[in-house]
Amino acid sequence: MTKLFITGIGTDIGKTVVSAILVEKLKADYWKPVQSGELDHSDTMKVKALVSNPVSVFHPESYRLNTPLSPHHSAKIDGIKIDPSKIILPETSNEYLVIEGAGGLMVPLNSEYMVIDLAKDLKAELILVSKAYLGSINHTLLSIEAIKQRELPLRGIIFNGNPNIESEQVILEYSGVKCIGRIPETANLDKKFVSDCGNLIDI
Repeated sequence: MTKLFITGIGTDIGKTVVSAILVEKLKADYWKPVQSGELDHSDTMKVKALVSNPVSVFHPESYRLNTPLSPHHSAKIDGIKIDPSKIILPETSNEYLVIEGAGGLMVPLNSEYMVIDLAKDLKAELILVSKAYLGSINHTLLSIEAIKQRELPLRGIIFNGNPNIESEQVILEYSGVKCIGRIPETANLDKKFVSDCGNLIDI
């Protein structure tokens, strides 16, 4: 089974949209290990609503936290501590499992364990979602540096939203990482958009 861990350079970068696109394109299973806040409109629910194929299985979260904060803080409010040993890879016969991280790579799950540590323990290939804004070059290159320092496999970068060719070129040249897709900005996020965008990703 190929495990693809979708992470981003920050919050609200487009990880959930990219996850939905990959789930639809690959007819993959989906799993969000830690959901922090929005339990009535979780990322699992969002992805499921955007996927058309009847094959994908949406696995339950290991942790469902009530407050939309960093998971370590949200867990503290809920009176618990996230235990990485309880984040168990779901069983699946699918060829692909798309795993969506919480926030960026250096988001803490507890006081000793971050999202990047979870990606490493799950032995997944990373896909980094980037989006152009003032500071995004720095955030993208720092994320890539953290991945390289830990010698984790990085499948490539997906740029989401309105393109900024200058920023993209600098990121790709400095990092040496492959761009595997560009997702356009849309006002109509629906199943057709998700299905059509599968053709924009080379994976």
